[in-house]
Amino acid sequence: MPHSPGTGRSCSPKDPSMPDSREAAQDSRQDASLRATQENLGSSSLTDGHTLAKESPGHVLDLSSPEKAKDAQPNSAEEALWTTRADGRVRLRIEPSCPQQPPYTVHQMFSQALEKYGDLRALGFKRQGSWEHISYSQYYLLARKAAKGFLKLGLEPAHSVAILGFNSPEWFFSAVGTVFAGGIVTGIYTTSTPEACQYIAYDCRANVVVVDSQKQLEKILKIWKNLPHLKAVVTYGEPPPERMANVHTMEEFMELGDQVPEADLDTVINAQQPNQCCVLVYTSGTTGSPKGVMLSQDNITWTARYGSQAGDIQPAEVQQEVVVSYLPLSHIAAQIYDLWTGLQWGAQVCFAEPDALKGSLVDTLREVQPTSHMGVPRVWEKIMERIQQVAAQSGFIRRKMLLWAMSVTLEQNLPCLDSSGKVVPGCRAKLVNQDAEGTGEVCLWGRTVFMGYLNMEEKTREAIDADGWLHTGDVGRLDADGFLYITGRLKELIITAGGENVPPVPIEEAVKTELPIVSCAMLIGDQRKFLSMLLTLKCTVDPDTSDPTDNLTEQAVEFCQRVGSKASTVSDIVGKKDQAVYQAIEEGIQRVNRNAAARPYHIQKWAILQRDFSISGGELGPTMKLKRLTVLEKYKDIIDSFYQEQKM
Repeated sequence: MPHSPGTGRSCSPKDPSMPDSREAAQDSRQDASLRATQENLGSSSLTDGHTLAKESPGHVLDLSSPEKAKDAQPNSAEEALWTTRADGRVRLRIEPSCPQQPPYTVHQMFSQALEKYGDLRALGFKRQGSWEHISYSQYYLLARKAAKGFLKLGLEPAHSVAILGFNSPEWFFSAVGTVFAGGIVTGIYTTSTPEACQYIAYDCRANVVVVDSQKQLEKILKIWKNLPHLKAVVTYGEPPPERMANVHTMEEFMELGDQVPEADLDTVINAQQPNQCCVLVYTSGTTGSPKGVMLSQDNITWTARYGSQAGDIQPAEVQQEVVVSYLPLSHIAAQIYDLWTGLQWGAQVCFAEPDALKGSLVDTLREVQPTSHMGVPRVWEKIMERIQQVAAQSGFIRRKMLLWAMSVTLEQNLPCLDSSGKVVPGCRAKLVNQDAEGTGEVCLWGRTVFMGYLNMEEKTREAIDADGWLHTGDVGRLDADGFLYITGRLKELIITAGGENVPPVPIEEAVKTELPIVSCAMLIGDQRKFLSMLLTLKCTVDPDTSDPTDNLTEQAVEFCQRVGSKASTVSDIVGKKDQAVYQAIEEGIQRVNRNAAARPYHIQKWAILQRDFSISGGELGPTMKLKRLTVLEKYKDIIDSFYQEQKM
């Protein structure tokens, strides 16, 4: 019998670190600052010598505060808890017992930032080997100018601007400008195929696509005929090789905005509501077609303020945080953390090079010295591998220092991966369908819950119930102190032929921890008599294609040497079936088995694949998530051999 659902909620008083609105005396100082910005911004390399329009102080300084937003709150009686329409509105999930910020728009959030942080550095970027910076005042003017450019190109309400490019100032002010213009920001992964780009651009009704290179432009040109809503493409980074109809450079695009009156943009901005969609984030499509996750302006502004508290982000009045932006902005984690949270608290966001995850990220971190850094496990692995490479080429003292720094980094970051933390103020969490150990599906309620899946009513009804609870599909537990622990995904749960429910991720992670030579581990056993596993080995990647090579990483070579092998490539191990390595892996898996809760959780057979999983190979999605169904199909013969041998 399932237990009654465990429930957690969090509520906190008004955040004392969030300053009140400044007095009128500061308006005059901001007025002077903005005039100076307008006069000097033409020297920015981003504008390539083009001077921004000199907006009247009235347009820039008619700032809406959250207090004014109370008058613009939606009529809750007329709104549903979810919608699948891009132009839909939702009823916000406001916890009545928690004193919180009233709903407000992205423009109102930026207005607050402009008032408090106008002269501070907002964006840092490297041009020809030197770091340049854009202030919050300049950032705001660039976003307004981009907004007017989008309106001139024909951006329609509730239609999208799709951005296909690496993190950059252009990505940021194009995104903010899209929202100012009443559109919806839609990021597309730079690794997407033309077909994947077409799916997203068609589904979100993109009126404009912004690209950062000739390579990305070619993808859009190839599919343009299949995109009935697409009116124009804007390029930055690399100009097109020749002039093409409806293809504009960023400089040309920004000049187009001069033709749109400031009053027209203000009318669009003032009509916006906190409960309307402003961002679309597409799922990676690991279990089917990508789904467009609709986020409201309140989702963005509320999460930027309250979600950031989990990472102890400080407002610039206390300490201006410095952040390095390098993870794909088409993913919600990077977009919230880099773009919207940075804006909320006045952080300085510095952009890494496009090859950040191929090795240059470490150099950027050293130059920028961020005060706050977000990473996913694979990123921490990349950083550790780079430190090891540098250590191998250094003298004894420097090598010892680097290895000490690596150990400290691991100590500080690995414990944080255990718990997902407590419920954010104003939100609730509960578990449904709990088992005897108190583990169940995690459900969430609050202003972080998305509006719905674009054009997918059935999928939305599956995710959000009648009371507005989001059924996450995550399996987890809540401890006595309210900490949430995620143990797996419902869709990934393996149910053996004997009826045992086996969450694969903890076992896979245990194998990778026990065997540092292993890059990817995938547990198999759904409707099978026993568990088996596919393994890949850590190898270097091609710097141009990011495809895995045959060469083992330094860490993998060191593992081989420790167990008595001279192997330096995957082929040395798999092709020659290196006895020392295979024996070491078998012993490591047996250690994992000894720590298992019961015998049905034991791995009985395994195989090493000849190539590491990758995006190009199809085993990983654009966010590096394992595409389990693809792996099952691609390596079907190997998997079947595990169980055919059992029958003999």
